[in-house]
Amino acid sequence: MSNVSFRVLSLIPPMTQLNTPYPSTAYITGFLRSRQVDAVQADIALGLVLALFSTEGLDAIAAEIESQEAVTERVALFMEQFARYKSTITPTLRFLQGKDSTLAHRINLRNFLPEGPRFEGLDVYVDEDGGDPLAWAFGALGSQDKARHLATLYLNDLADVVRDAIDPRFEFVRYAESLAGSQPTFDPLSDALAQPFTLVDRLLVDLSLQTFKQHQPQVVLLSVPFPGAVYAALRIAQAVKAHYPGTPIVLGGGYVNTELRELSDPRLFDYVDFVTLDAGERPLLALLEHLQGKRGQSRLVRTFIRNAQGQVQYINLAEADVPFSEVGTPTWDGLPLNSYLSLLDMLNPMHRLWSDGRWNKLTVAHGCYWKKCSFCDVSLDYISRYEGTTATELVNRIESIVAETGQTGFHFVDEAAPPKALKALAAELQERNVSISWWGNIRFEKSI
Repeated sequence: MSNVSFRVLSLIPPMTQLNTPYPSTAYITGFLRSRQVDAVQADIALGLVLALFSTEGLDAIAAEIESQEAVTERVALFMEQFARYKSTITPTLRFLQGKDSTLAHRINLRNFLPEGPRFEGLDVYVDEDGGDPLAWAFGALGSQDKARHLATLYLNDLADVVRDAIDPRFEFVRYAESLAGSQPTFDPLSDALAQPFTLVDRLLVDLSLQTFKQHQPQVVLLSVPFPGAVYAALRIAQAVKAHYPGTPIVLGGGYVNTELRELSDPRLFDYVDFVTLDAGERPLLALLEHLQGKRGQSRLVRTFIRNAQGQVQYINLAEADVPFSEVGTPTWDGLPLNSYLSLLDMLNPMHRLWSDGRWNKLTVAHGCYWKKCSFCDVSLDYISRYEGTTATELVNRIESIVAETGQTGFHFVDEAAPPKALKALAAELQERNVSISWWGNIRFEKSI
């Protein structure tokens, strides 16, 4: 694989996370670049939220509401306070992006942000001495955290308005999740994709086409980790098919690996051309060679297609996976690292790690070293195929990522971080005097 002019665009569809990029495109972009492929990436999920929750986006929301005969109570409250929402949306997002920390003092006075129904939950906290009822959570000096929590409630109020008045499926993480989660047929998604565009759809399509025009790729990869990203991924694919019909579109990711292993409905291929399973490195190398005329279709790896008879066909040439030690270093190049939103929706200190702060995501080892839990499908590749690399290589990747992003916080995304590898990693970090913060999932066991 060495045709540098063959550009591959990897997209993160809505919705995944708003505080940090979902790592799948960073992994695959880094890997493809290590194989001299011209690979680029974009986060459509973050882009959609920033477009919707902007002064222009709020104007568009208000214009649609004004055309409606009846609205819910919270939508009416939004319209009553529209001028305040419009004047506060840009500074509030800048604050959540870490670009205006002093705004915390005005937010904490509780007269800067308009307060909708989401703030009612704060009424359960009472200070009998007349002090700050949230002091138990944030103390005397936790002004930044408190303001982030209030700003998150403000954004959640706006998301509720969008869901009530514009698109009933809208959520920050589980967007249209019910259309794809545990559905026995493609019918719900097919019906939804045939409906006229909502305002959210229009923004999503415009953003997708702008991104395509910017990068001019020969292949588009859609990474779908959760059911809540499937609908938007297929809307993106639908737009690309309509405007750039010759561009191959590839669907992969965690949702595909768990929910589409028995794929049989050919209608999915009205939107995408290929569906790949499990670790994407080897299937993508095979697929790119195929698209460049260097490999026949029968030599694809772990890939679904729609064949000439219109039926779904699974092709899986037996070919070794790329070793974990050779997958390269993830890269966030092309993603707007200074634009992610550090939210604080939960006051639980552990839960906040998921949505607060821009963590570099990294895998210590491929698969699970334990793979015996009864609640887990241990037959899946990302669990069953356990494969590590050296502590030296891990710290090399860590140093490279810190140099690229300027961030020293890491979320190890392993199903269960392997104790032996963690111990070797810690020793290597100390040996090289590299200081990072990290968190991840572990099994509670003696070796920990």
